[in-house]
Amino acid sequence: QVQLVESGGGSVQAGGSLRLACAGSPHMYSLITVAWFRQAPGQEREGVAAVYLGAGTSRYADSVKGRFTISHDNAKNTVYLQMNSLTPEDAAMYYCASNFLKPRAGTWLETTSYSVWGQGTQVAVSS
Repeated sequence: QVQLVESGGGSVQAGGSLRLACAGSPHMYSLITVAWFRQAPGQEREGVAAVYLGAGTSRYADSVKGRFTISHDNAKNTVYLQMNSLTPEDAAMYYCASNFLKPRAGTWLETTSYSVWGQGTQVAVSS
């Protein structure tokens, strides 16, 4: 059973950057797709970015395109989310999620496409 552990959250000022990490234990070899989601208080969980590990292809929510980058390091069993130009609207609990299948087209950023979830890491952005 693969477990995911997020890290890297914290508090930054608007315009700042953070890099989140999602480590797979014991490994990520069996995983096909890894995604980042976020959930702010009182809001639904929304997909932010996803990467298909086999080909390295990725998808992004419109709200983070050009600011966030998802990447992976197979040797470290880790997927990263580099977040730049952060705004208070980016503040949320960020979750890593994965699946053993490639999501159908158009579903890469839907919660129902993922079966394994981490516990989350908090991101706060002050104006």
